[in-house]
Amino acid sequence: MSVPCNLRRVPAPEPQLTDGVSVIMPILDEERHLAESVTAILRQELPCPVEVILALGPSSDGTDDVAARLRAADDRVKLVTNPTGRTPDALNAAIAAASYDVIARVDGHGILSAGYLATAMRVLDETGAANVGGIMDAEGTTDFERAVAVAMKSKIGVGGVKFKLGGQPGPAETVYLGVFRRSWLRRVGGYDTRFTRAQDWEMNFRIRAAGGIVWFTPELKVTYRPRGSFRTLARQYKQYGQWRRVVARQHKGSINARYLAPPTALAAIAAGTVGGFLWRPLWLIPAGYAGAVTVGGAMISAGSTPSVRCRMPAVLATMHMTWGYGFLTSRIRLSGDAPRALEDRLSDD
Repeated sequence: MSVPCNLRRVPAPEPQLTDGVSVIMPILDEERHLAESVTAILRQELPCPVEVILALGPSSDGTDDVAARLRAADDRVKLVTNPTGRTPDALNAAIAAASYDVIARVDGHGILSAGYLATAMRVLDETGAANVGGIMDAEGTTDFERAVAVAMKSKIGVGGVKFKLGGQPGPAETVYLGVFRRSWLRRVGGYDTRFTRAQDWEMNFRIRAAGGIVWFTPELKVTYRPRGSFRTLARQYKQYGQWRRVVARQHKGSINARYLAPPTALAAIAAGTVGGFLWRPLWLIPAGYAGAVTVGGAMISAGSTPSVRCRMPAVLATMHMTWGYGFLTSRIRLSGDAPRALEDRLSDD
């Protein structure tokens, strides 16, 4: 496709943040929470227009029907197709369809707090950041989900992840979801479609490498609905571990001790369990871990119902062990080229 010459050499001007907000949502099998999530966006009070772009994958539940009803009820809702069902493809398709200069990512099981978008625009303006984000506030609706939520809000569950635990505002490695200046998404080429998971962390790494600021503020809060069963939780955390290993391979120096803790623990427990048949004291390693998640789970779930508390050791172990297993066994190798700035791609045409 030919491109006018003036677009090849003249960089896009910095957007005016009052132009509007495009909320992009990758959607797949979100029948349960989609209406609640979109309603929370449309109720945001803003001094500018807002649109919601649902990038619909091939869902196996009633998600498409819910999306169609939302579109019929409010013309601020737009629908785009995402045939692959993959999150980065959905996000890039929604960005391409966006009308405004601020791009906010929201998932189909996330519920924005009141004032979220207005606060994000203010923080973008005050800090000059490329991306701002806040707290992933896990909140369950069943006892299992509540147990997962407790684990996700504790250091024993997720280490020192700021966007899950909170903290002081300031620059961060990554943030939950994110509200971006469109010019920065254009500059780094959007989401890397090779990353099935960890695409947020990976793109924030590229933004920071290009000189942009990723800013965390506890003023921003998104209610997150955790996975509802051990099977889905295990699959989620295994994929987290697999793809965090891919990020570590792709971007040298991006790994730290927090990410190495689960695979180290898994390896030690496996060695202690097998080695214990030869030398019984080694069984103290898995026994010590079991004791740690039992005591730790009891401490972090103080005040919860007995049904939640009894699930804590198994929930913590599932999160730790499947993340570690995914990291240790990851054989994913990226193919194709990394994203480039839109201006660089245009110069090749």
